[in-house]
Amino acid sequence: MTSEAVRRVQSGSPWEESFGFARAVAAGDRVLVAGTTAFKGSVLYGEGDPYEQARVAFTSAVEAIGEFGLGVESVIRTRMYLTHQRDIDDVGRAHKELFDAVRPVSTLLVVEGFVDPRILVEVELEAFRAHE
Repeated sequence: MTSEAVRRVQSGSPWEESFGFARAVAAGDRVLVAGTTAFKGSVLYGEGDPYEQARVAFTSAVEAIGEFGLGVESVIRTRMYLTHQRDIDDVGRAHKELFDAVRPVSTLLVVEGFVDPRILVEVELEAFRAHE
């Protein structure tokens, strides 16, 4: 795969710059979205609310695939990382609201924590795009 076949987009997250990663990368027929939280700039949306954090994070991740002309209907895989098992239902509800009609494969993991202790949820997406 040539470098021309790979396209990267940034969201402006400070972690993208300091860690050296892209928000989303399109390679061939796939678009991968990096771990996305409810941070927009320096503001954490839904502090203390796992449903709201999941909703904001998934919305931001879908916006990232929008940079490639894709929408929620193109999502084929989701991953959800939570800091508390008690938040599974809230995060699942946010996931269902966005992806119920699409039904991507999905993984949910409970993890030790994130780079900021106020983050309760981090999500990833993978989308499929037809060859251009």
